[in-house]
Amino acid sequence: MKYLSLFIICLLFSCGKKEDVLLPKSNITIVKDVQDLSPIYIFFKKEGKDTIADVNRKSSIISTNWIFNIDKRLPLKVVIPEVMKLQEKKRADSAHKNENAENYYSYADSIGKNLAFVPFTKVYYKMERPNKDNFVVYFKKGRKQVFMGNREIKTTQILQNFYSIKFQKVPDLVFVFDKNMSYEEYIRYKILLHKYVTSNLDRLPVEFIF
Repeated sequence: MKYLSLFIICLLFSCGKKEDVLLPKSNITIVKDVQDLSPIYIFFKKEGKDTIADVNRKSSIISTNWIFNIDKRLPLKVVIPEVMKLQEKKRADSAHKNENAENYYSYADSIGKNLAFVPFTKVYYKMERPNKDNFVVYFKKGRKQVFMGNREIKTTQILQNFYSIKFQKVPDLVFVFDKNMSYEEYIRYKILLHKYVTSNLDRLPVEFIF
């Protein structure tokens, strides 16, 4: 799928009404192609002063790969609760479950000039502050680097720094994302994390939105 200018516009026609999803953009390709898929759209809407995540999953089939097309303008605090509901619905449907079916976030690939995808099937989200026993990597809105302990480091240095610490007991590594961060900023982090961090881990860190 080709995209125009700085974003892809996904069009959904329902009852004669056109709705747009403005996707995030990256010059890093994680997954180029996904077959046997169902699209899910999460639109950006305003109701008065409130920002609403408007979900359309009419075409979703449990046994397929789900592609989450989410508007980049939405803040995490309204997006992730909707993603969590959909994740739980898919995980709970044992009758139609396909162990090979994945969940992906879509984004605009500026290199291949088409859609690309980043998987998040095994990610578990929590809308709360993490336990103090965990080792936290904090992703703050508007910052290019991340906070690890009392240090600010590059995303690519997370594992190097974590493994350099001599723990008496190795804690669980968890990610905390600023709830006011835009989905666009979150996906940029997710792409870097997948490329440099989580692809090297046996178990994905729980992600806290707080």
